[in-house]
Amino acid sequence: MQKKEFSVEIGGKTLTATFSDLADQAHGSVILTLGNTSVLATAVISGNKREGIDFFPLVVDYEEKFYAAGAILGSRFMRREGRPSDEAILSGRAVDRTIRPLFDQRIRNEVQVIITVLSLDKEDPDILAINAASLALATSAIPWNGPASAVRIGMAKDSEEFVINPPREAEGFALDATVCGKDGNINMIEAGAHEVSEENMAKALARASLEIETLQKFQEKIVKEVGKEKLPIELKDPSDALKNLFAEHIAGKLKQAIFTEWKTSTLRKEWLALLAEKLPEEASFGDAYYEKQVDELVHREALLNGERADGRNFDEVRTLEAQAGGVSPVLHGTGIFYRGGTHVLSVLTLGGPRDAQLIEGMEIQGSKRFMHHYNFPPFSGGETGRMGGTNRRMIGHGALAEKALIPIIPPKESFPYTIRIVSESMASNGSTSMASVCASSIALMDAGVPITKPAAGIAMGLMLEQASSPSQTHADSTQKGAENTKYKTQNTKYKILTDIQGPEDHHGDMDFKVAGTRDGITAIQMDIKIGSIPVSILTEALEKAKKARLSILETIEKAIPAPRAELSPSAPRIIAKKIAVDKIGAVIGSGGATIRKITEATGADIEIEDDGSVYIFGKNGSAEKAAEMVEQIVHEYKPGERYDGEVTRLMDFGAFVRINEYAEGLVHISELAPVRIENVDDVVAVGDRVPVVVKEVDEKGRLNLSIKKADPDFFKNS
Repeated sequence: MQKKEFSVEIGGKTLTATFSDLADQAHGSVILTLGNTSVLATAVISGNKREGIDFFPLVVDYEEKFYAAGAILGSRFMRREGRPSDEAILSGRAVDRTIRPLFDQRIRNEVQVIITVLSLDKEDPDILAINAASLALATSAIPWNGPASAVRIGMAKDSEEFVINPPREAEGFALDATVCGKDGNINMIEAGAHEVSEENMAKALARASLEIETLQKFQEKIVKEVGKEKLPIELKDPSDALKNLFAEHIAGKLKQAIFTEWKTSTLRKEWLALLAEKLPEEASFGDAYYEKQVDELVHREALLNGERADGRNFDEVRTLEAQAGGVSPVLHGTGIFYRGGTHVLSVLTLGGPRDAQLIEGMEIQGSKRFMHHYNFPPFSGGETGRMGGTNRRMIGHGALAEKALIPIIPPKESFPYTIRIVSESMASNGSTSMASVCASSIALMDAGVPITKPAAGIAMGLMLEQASSPSQTHADSTQKGAENTKYKTQNTKYKILTDIQGPEDHHGDMDFKVAGTRDGITAIQMDIKIGSIPVSILTEALEKAKKARLSILETIEKAIPAPRAELSPSAPRIIAKKIAVDKIGAVIGSGGATIRKITEATGADIEIEDDGSVYIFGKNGSAEKAAEMVEQIVHEYKPGERYDGEVTRLMDFGAFVRINEYAEGLVHISELAPVRIENVDDVVAVGDRVPVVVKEVDEKGRLNLSIKKADPDFFKNS
């Protein structure tokens, strides 16, 4: 076995890259280790082009292996890894979003990057995955404008100190962010936060960029030592004849189609038909060249003429509308949110503790009581398409909105419900994920979930000109792939766009989604289409996003200023109570007989935790009935309490009276009446209903009852 190792210190820990012949059929491979967590990254490029496609065919697969966790996981009947978990899909997306912008987008040879988690301990495998993918590509012969580096940065809730690459299960962070970049700039962000200020977020990005620089130098050193010469890839460009044809017949109509009519489909069809007629041999270039011209146009108008496609100011949010409820009384909570042409319906459903999602994956084992799911049906984009199932985009958008909402969800102790929100994209024209955050906040309040404040989100965009080549158009830069050059904001023209939509979303350089409350950021996701972006531009974008977020929150609060005082009548009820730990067995009963009897009698579900927390869940009064039965079992009786009971047995020394199904006490013969009684059956008979008062509870927990204290004249009527 051939092997060569490289190491570097990051965040006080040693990161080791091992290059060997273990996967020597791959075009690039590396094992990256931090602590006892290791991942294998491989990269392969196909020898043939995929003809007839208009996109770069990159696939990133993130493979979770149960053995990595040192456990036999899966279901009882399936012990083999199945389809990727949501967590694996999100990890793969993070790798994809980091490396994709650094490829020449004209490549039509398939590239596949596979991340395999070999061992899992305390360290986060996602960070290793991104850096390993970078090393596998950078040292291979595959053309790529890397390397790019990633760090995870945490900020404690009780201080503003940053922790680099904290353990994956670490808690107590106000900020937990994955930040990727190169050359001192940033090219991918995935962050969750508990209302962190824009100032602290900017500090975190600046701190992360310092660690990224260390990793960059580490990777560049490795590439110099073991990197392979890059393969020449034939990249075809359209002919001058095609360019002239477009300039003569289409170019003059382009601005009107995009900036006035807001439709390009008719003009695109006209162009493709013209190309098929005049230059059929170059028809495959039609869509790509059209998109390039649109890209150049929206950049030119923004950077040189200060104009957006829909005429808005650069910091202007589109028309906002919000509605709470009003869809159906069957639903527990609904929210509708409009931002321009983006319309989202969010529907909330409440369930009991047993409705929580059980997760048994490589990294996560446990339950999940808050879920946000996102759907994007084809009609929301005015298209036809296949229905059923979810794709990576839906999972990613759903997870982002969920991350943004988690900080406002009340804790289980005060609101023990399981909460599921489904956001349906009804019409899409830019950032349905952030509209989902807004609609979901409305749904939470409409359902009466006691959140302290709503959250909202906005998507920020960017039009940027490269400082290194001022004369070079953006479209040329994108076509050639991200250049390995730093951006200098003082020499670079750029425009930050608030609330991107349409061509700005598709052709802009950045999709920077920021969600939060009035008091701070709760989630960030950034993707770009160019090499990287300076922290200074992102800092400015954060401030503009805050301004937009506050205006959106005003619209939400006008629709519903606070959570409704009562839950929806159609929602189930949960009664939470605490019982003594030594009473748990009494509620459960032998073999579960008692708790089963309660659930069968009432229809309610009961969950008891080890600390004595009891959650009773049901509809139509079933929870209240079950709670009463549980209370009868665990009630701590005190002298003076009054009950109406049934006589069950007569003895020479007194009568036994059942005060409820689970409690019985003795009325001594001396407690039957205020006068002397010779025979018990002179006063009571089996089956009689009698008033009693608890006289005392003896040292063994037995109840001593009294009829004469409850009603001194009872014996006269017997």
